[in-house]
Amino acid sequence: MGRETAALSRVQGAIGTPAVVTAARGLSLFGEHSAGWLALGLIGAALDRRRRRDWLAASAGVVAAHAASIAVKRVVRRPRPDDPGVRVLVGTPSKLSFPSAHATSTTAAAVLFSALTGRRLVPVLVPPMLVSRLVLGVHYPSDVLAGSVLGAAVGALVRRGLGRR
Repeated sequence: MGRETAALSRVQGAIGTPAVVTAARGLSLFGEHSAGWLALGLIGAALDRRRRRDWLAASAGVVAAHAASIAVKRVVRRPRPDDPGVRVLVGTPSKLSFPSAHATSTTAAAVLFSALTGRRLVPVLVPPMLVSRLVLGVHYPSDVLAGSVLGAAVGALVRRGLGRR
């Protein structure tokens, strides 16, 4: 068993209680194809008419981050964890693991929505999503870290564009 697989197995053993797995599955569903974050961005656009264009741009940035992660997955082609010591607790749309699209879109959403809400959302939203991917056994630690870095980069680029308006 490699280091990352062992770390994944330890995470599952340490915090993979039924309640945590249920919450992780909820986060997985919410983050699938960045749909939950896109929905929240569209709600922001509907409620905050003064900054509607900014909310729509932020929503597009979340989708762009997701698309970027899919593009990287197709280039890297790292398979998802497959080891008897790791329990896979949720279905996935592909067998590719690096980077985590959930981590990418969540981090991009946190960066972009922080700018629009005036709240520090990154420390609140990002860690639970990253840990959920490990608890569910569908990503290695480096997958979620790389996804988060990619999401932060895309979010920062889009946020810079919002600041110029």
